[in-house]
Amino acid sequence: MHGYELIQQIRERSEDVWRPSPGSIYPALSQLEDEGLVLIEKVAGRKTAKLTEAGTEYVASHRDELGDPWQEVRDGVGDQALDLRELVGQLMGAVAQVARAGTPEQAAKAAEVLTESRRSLYRILADDESPEK
Repeated sequence: MHGYELIQQIRERSEDVWRPSPGSIYPALSQLEDEGLVLIEKVAGRKTAKLTEAGTEYVASHRDELGDPWQEVRDGVGDQALDLRELVGQLMGAVAQVARAGTPEQAAKAAEVLTESRRSLYRILADDESPEK
């Protein structure tokens, strides 16, 4: 697979909990290549990665130690974090719409809402529900 395919596979297998960036995938692949566990080749103009024989043997002999990374990622993130992330995604969609289609006045109002929302979230963590004036 090439890097983008690996990113997609990780997202799918972790049920979209783990979203690695190219900035994390490519250095990891380079390290695995340096260790002789992965072979990087150009196929159809794209760099692809596949396990070497040594990589396959390593995975087989360390299966218990490696565990199920997908389940560990899912277990490490609480439902509230997933729920909030979904809401943030919806908020980002609304912000993008205002940025694209809104007037400058609407964009200014949106900025005020976002600024107040950030402050309100920090007040929640501080157990202080009263807005500062």
